[in-house]
Amino acid sequence: MKAAVIESVGKAVVAEVPDPAPGPREVVVEVAACGLCGTDLHILQGEFAPKLPIVPGHEFAGEVVGVGSQVTELSVGDRVAVDPSLYCYECRYCRTGHNNLCERWAAIGVTTAGGAAQFAVAPVANCVKLPEHVRTQDAALVEPLSCAVRGYDVLQSRLGAHVLIYGSGTMGLMMLELAKRTGAASVDVVDVNPQRLETARRLGVSASAASPDELDRPQGWDLVVDATGNAAAIQDGLDRVAKAGTFLQFGVADYATRVTIDPYRIYNQEITITGSMAVLHSFERAAELFANGVLNPEVFISDRIPLERYPEALDQFASGVGRKIVVVP
Repeated sequence: MKAAVIESVGKAVVAEVPDPAPGPREVVVEVAACGLCGTDLHILQGEFAPKLPIVPGHEFAGEVVGVGSQVTELSVGDRVAVDPSLYCYECRYCRTGHNNLCERWAAIGVTTAGGAAQFAVAPVANCVKLPEHVRTQDAALVEPLSCAVRGYDVLQSRLGAHVLIYGSGTMGLMMLELAKRTGAASVDVVDVNPQRLETARRLGVSASAASPDELDRPQGWDLVVDATGNAAAIQDGLDRVAKAGTFLQFGVADYATRVTIDPYRIYNQEITITGSMAVLHSFERAAELFANGVLNPEVFISDRIPLERYPEALDQFASGVGRKIVVVP
């Protein structure tokens, strides 16, 4: 089969690789679409993936074309979105319900072959059937949406909160859509990319700007979400949290990224700083929200690029052009 392969640091190609075969409790999925994510860029840079080469792609959906000998839950022809998370279920964190922090954490498309290919293997337990009205190519959005749902689980957002989101890429826009539906009094978005900021305005924001200095909230925001991973944005966001507010590190920063905190202010103003790591008990809920129209795929997916052009798609994604880019085998 044809697949994208990150061969070594900085080098991605499209090549022929062996067709996958399912284990007893696995299925083979013919991939309809696979989304590109910042994690893919980190893998290209030599981070995250324990070893290269690897077939990337952890945001994908498709049709079941093969089932393992012990699979009864799905049949050939079922259309599914795939949760890429692979846990050991044995370590301390798995046993205490924090599977996303598993000591042996792994993921399809990060540590094992992923969905940037014609076919991919997944545990049957990781597959969620799609209702008839959901287009399979659009359902690649379910995985990033499940990360956003996890982010809101961490935030424990309360009604009437004033929210500030840094970044209007795919994840920032998803956090915007969820904020609007969780009773926020206002949702403001900042981004230095005018095209992406225009999409945020199209979806409906209370205010938008290239900098929070242009927004009228001198007392700060109850909830501040960084969806960029950028050090300057993170540092600025930490200073914008209102008293008793929360800062969520949602964007994936490089390993070397560092910012400065003010311990006295955190103590004196009871500020919470927290993070959200991938998916945790949120994939099925995200699939239901997606099926119920929480996102408009035509707004979120800006480019559908053939798998043969995967390296070009990565370059476009890295340049910040477009919103969600999906490759189509």
